[in-house]
Amino acid sequence: MKLITKKNALLVCLTVGHFLFAQIDKNATKETKNLYQNLKIISKNHILFGHQHALEYGHGWSNEPNRSDVKSVTGSHPAVVGIDFSDFSGRSKEQIEKTKEVLRKNVIDTYERGGITTVSWHFNNPASDGGFYWKDGISTASMSLIKPGGSNNEQYKEILKTIADFAHSVKAKDGKLSPMIFRPFHEFDGDWFWWGKSHTSREDFIAVWQFTISYLRDTLGVHNFIYAFSPDNRFNSESEYLERYPGDEFVDILGMDDYADFGRDGKYDLEAGLKKLKIFSDLAVKRKKVAAFTETGLESIPNENWWTEVLLKTLKSENLQLAYVLVWRNDTTSPTHYYAPFPEQISETDFIKFYNDPFTLFEKDLKDIYSKKFKI
Repeated sequence: MKLITKKNALLVCLTVGHFLFAQIDKNATKETKNLYQNLKIISKNHILFGHQHALEYGHGWSNEPNRSDVKSVTGSHPAVVGIDFSDFSGRSKEQIEKTKEVLRKNVIDTYERGGITTVSWHFNNPASDGGFYWKDGISTASMSLIKPGGSNNEQYKEILKTIADFAHSVKAKDGKLSPMIFRPFHEFDGDWFWWGKSHTSREDFIAVWQFTISYLRDTLGVHNFIYAFSPDNRFNSESEYLERYPGDEFVDILGMDDYADFGRDGKYDLEAGLKKLKIFSDLAVKRKKVAAFTETGLESIPNENWWTEVLLKTLKSENLQLAYVLVWRNDTTSPTHYYAPFPEQISETDFIKFYNDPFTLFEKDLKDIYSKKFKI
């Protein structure tokens, strides 16, 4: 392994070779397998930067080709681009197809540029109104209903078929399917989603998780997904992190969503945040899995040095091995709901320092991430 510390001259040739990690789909496509192995290797010395909905819209704009707020600031798209399957159910057939068309182009374009797609799923409740949030008096505790044997299991299968059809459709010009990191039922230890802890037993959560992966992979033949498990930050030990863990054979990436410890409402507890990152980073090493900081960020980024003094400093601590960190979206119309800088935003200068640090990797730093040998 050759490492050159200067960012713009960084050339790293990493041969996967004998480095084998516990990916759950033995029939995954070659590109998906290579991506998984390379994520693990990257996590040893670097971290990829990600941004949710980066290419679909940003602060004051939407649907502009090859644009992202991150690119406007740094000249590069984020290495990891977040999309969402929220409109794949609970919508008209026409709207679902329109969403598929938009996201298909997004995923393929990202793959062809050499970037990575991660998919969250704000899953509209299939058994009641209320959308993906839990709404008292409206929402139904539906995990028990969509598991095998439940009254809505057949309906759930149809929703999974929609996801599988999309997974089979993201074929690039090279004839290969674009790999995706799929992150269902995130923040399950909270109570704001209908699949949350107070609405779902441990047994039902695990049953639905295991069925979801098995049905997509083994029945519907989806072999370009990497599966990520991401509670919120409501754990303080390895045993608490694993309380609803469905098993090593059903998880590829161990993650966490944590806004609260990193400045939400002006409150910081970086020591607690680092402790939690360390718990599942070490767990991933032990279990030969990949770890990632699957969601974080500071809304409006009022701290002009947040990127280097808060986020980067934490990520470089305690020998963490995290493949990527993803911050949340930049709303099109809201003057305050954004998590990545745009030109003239107060943290722009610090974000450029974050970008130029050799530890962080953006899309321009990646080459052949889907092959056994790749250059950074």
